[in-house]
Amino acid sequence: MTHIRHFTPSLFLSLVHVCLVQANYAPYFFDNGDRSTNGNMALLSLSEDTPIGTHVYTLNGTDPEGDPVTYDLTYEAGSRRYFSVDKHLGNVTLIEELDREKEDEIEVIVSISDGLSTVSEKVRILVTDANDESPEFINAPYIVQVPENTPSGSSIFKIEAVDRDTGSGGSITYFLQNIHATKFTIDRHSGVLRIKTGVTLDYEKSRTHFVIVVAKDGGGKLRGDNKVFSATTTVTVNVEDVQDTPPMFIGTPYYGYVYEDTLAGSEVLTVVALDGDRGKPNSIRYRIMNGSEGSFEISNTTGAISVIKSPNQLNKEVYELKVQASEVSQEGDISVHAFAAVTIRVVDLNNHPPTFYGENGPQNRFELTMYEHPPEGEILRGLKITVNDSDQGANAKFNLRLVGPGGIFRVVPQTVLNEAQVTIIVENSAAIDYEKFKVLTFKLLAIEVNTPEKFSSTADVVIRLLDTNDNVPKFSSDYYIARIPENSPGGSNVVAVTATDPDSGLWGEVKYSIYGTGADLFLIHPSTGIIYTQPWATLDAEVNSKYNFYVKAEDTDGKYSLAEVFITVLDVNDHSPEFNENIQEKTMIIGSPVKIEAIDQDAEEPNNVVDYSIMQADPANVFDIDQSTGEIKLKSYIRSLDIIHNITRNKDCIWSLVVQAKDRGSPSFSTTAVLKIDITEETLHKGPMAAFLMQTKDNPMKALGVLAGVMGIMVMITVMISTAMFWRNKRSNKIMPVRRIIKKRQAHPPRMVRMEWLKLRRPSSAAEKFIVEEDTRNENSNNNAQAGSAPPPAPGPPPPPTLSSVAAAPAWRVPTVSGSLTPTFINKQKRRGPGGAHSALVSELKMKFEKRNAALGDPHI
Repeated sequence: MTHIRHFTPSLFLSLVHVCLVQANYAPYFFDNGDRSTNGNMALLSLSEDTPIGTHVYTLNGTDPEGDPVTYDLTYEAGSRRYFSVDKHLGNVTLIEELDREKEDEIEVIVSISDGLSTVSEKVRILVTDANDESPEFINAPYIVQVPENTPSGSSIFKIEAVDRDTGSGGSITYFLQNIHATKFTIDRHSGVLRIKTGVTLDYEKSRTHFVIVVAKDGGGKLRGDNKVFSATTTVTVNVEDVQDTPPMFIGTPYYGYVYEDTLAGSEVLTVVALDGDRGKPNSIRYRIMNGSEGSFEISNTTGAISVIKSPNQLNKEVYELKVQASEVSQEGDISVHAFAAVTIRVVDLNNHPPTFYGENGPQNRFELTMYEHPPEGEILRGLKITVNDSDQGANAKFNLRLVGPGGIFRVVPQTVLNEAQVTIIVENSAAIDYEKFKVLTFKLLAIEVNTPEKFSSTADVVIRLLDTNDNVPKFSSDYYIARIPENSPGGSNVVAVTATDPDSGLWGEVKYSIYGTGADLFLIHPSTGIIYTQPWATLDAEVNSKYNFYVKAEDTDGKYSLAEVFITVLDVNDHSPEFNENIQEKTMIIGSPVKIEAIDQDAEEPNNVVDYSIMQADPANVFDIDQSTGEIKLKSYIRSLDIIHNITRNKDCIWSLVVQAKDRGSPSFSTTAVLKIDITEETLHKGPMAAFLMQTKDNPMKALGVLAGVMGIMVMITVMISTAMFWRNKRSNKIMPVRRIIKKRQAHPPRMVRMEWLKLRRPSSAAEKFIVEEDTRNENSNNNAQAGSAPPPAPGPPPPPTLSSVAAAPAWRVPTVSGSLTPTFINKQKRRGPGGAHSALVSELKMKFEKRNAALGDPHI
């Protein structure tokens, strides 16, 4: 009892543990249906073009107790791992590229575990096809042997290509590239290659044909796009020759010659014929059909034709043979024939070359002396030449030609049969020139024309030329340019001209002379051509620096040529700069420069370029001078007369300077002058008139000229105003009163005044145009001015003009106003207030204007 109690707790715990273990259920995958994307991958299919890294499936399962599960993929040993799985999420990812053509099923062991129990299942994943394969030709390359007489339309070969894709991507169609340029066609489904209907093969024209075949699949999807793949291959069709062409002779036409020394049995020529079927040629047999007349025979295997009689036994000069060539098959049968004509000519032996003869027999050198430039077409009668060939027939025919300088002479005749007299004719007279060729040498060549030997002979023709005066002296240049310094003494050489005459003897001597308007100061040596100055000539570049004239070169017959000579006289620094006056006086306004000028009479720079400088001044360092222009101005710190008075005690401000003008020649010359400068300040109103007066202080004539011009302008303005008023009065038909209006000049003490009469101002109203200062004397003539009094009343109109008793109206006259206008001195007091009383003339005019305005009804006009 005690023992049992001791074991009871332990047994109880064991039973509880067993019960707990038996109560833990294993996890499981969810059932997946068709096209399900989660479950145990049992019905999964993937296209082989699925990209790596694609999420292809989700493993999905559960644990009855609700414990978390994990997933795993395993593979059998040696299998490639195509997928990976997220252990917790169950996401399956493709990690290896699929290829249905290599492996169309993939076995994978999928497992699910809750940590205590693991459930595994083996599933198969189907790999579906994508159009990723190109067609492939089987047993390429393709070389086909086809006899040339195979009928058109016949099948000659079958091309086969495979595509490992399925469906439309694995179906193949065939076609040919350049279908119009080939003699073949192909069945697009079976790949059978045939000869086109109506087309035949010809071994002799083309022995090999290259046919490009294209195999194309039916297309299909690849990575979402429709793709079509194709492949090409070349089928080489070798055309086999068959016996269908007759033999052909090579080297036709055939000609042979039998000469007078040919021995009987000698071979004359050989004919050659070949089987037209070059692939498997038959042997050829020859025979003479006719035309030999028993004089010739032929070798039946080689085609060599031989003469069987002595040449002196041959009765004809020409034999026409007909030769037959026949094909002999391998069985010995004679099949087809061909014919050729052979011409054999019996000729004399060519054993004599052409030979030249003179007056005394055979000769190979002929000489002649003649003047240059004979007329074209002239025959060289001094040459007596005969040529002869002793052979007969064609052997005696030869050509003549001259070998040497071309185009000068020609030979007649050019073709000779047996014998002829040789004539040489002038063809180019200008080329027969003694100055170019003293002796002309030619080879007279005679060479046979139609003989195999081409025998020839030559003779030397030597022509010695005599000179004539056919050339004009020619200068070495069309013009000569020379330079000579102006200080060259008389008789100095200037330039040497050269002319040559290629003629010989006296005809080649040249005499020189000069002429022309510019040749007066020059001479030329008649033999040497040296041009030099006259002994008395003096050249001066400042007077004339350019000379040109003509030089003449003449031979003893009077033939001459001309050249032009240009001589430049070079300037020499022989003049000093010159001032117009050695002592000059200038007035200088402070702030404005004065200018001096010296002129150098030299002709060219730098001899006539003048530089200015101040040689002496007292006091020094007061003036500056521009080296190039000669402008003299005060130092910049001198701005007033006060500063000058501080420098010197001389109160009249007249200073003297010693100024130098120096040219830039070599050697250089210079001249000095004394310049007296009167320094003053700008006065008056410092306006342009004051500046002008100061500037013309040293030149009063200039000031008088300007004043005269101003007065002339004033006179012209006065005339124009008077004319305008005359025509205005004439058009308006108004009569002006005759009245002398004089204004009394007020008595004032003399003082400085300004003349205002030159000043023009614009009147403010039309009436003011007629304002005239009137005489203010009263009727009692007491000359007391009544300033500020009212203007006098307007006078009555003037009496009408006296009418003549004559019926005809007299000529209309305009009365004039006589008076004088003098400069009016206006004081400041009068300018502040209104003007004085107007004259009667002004009042009368004003009254007329008022009446006119009232008549028009517009008082504002």
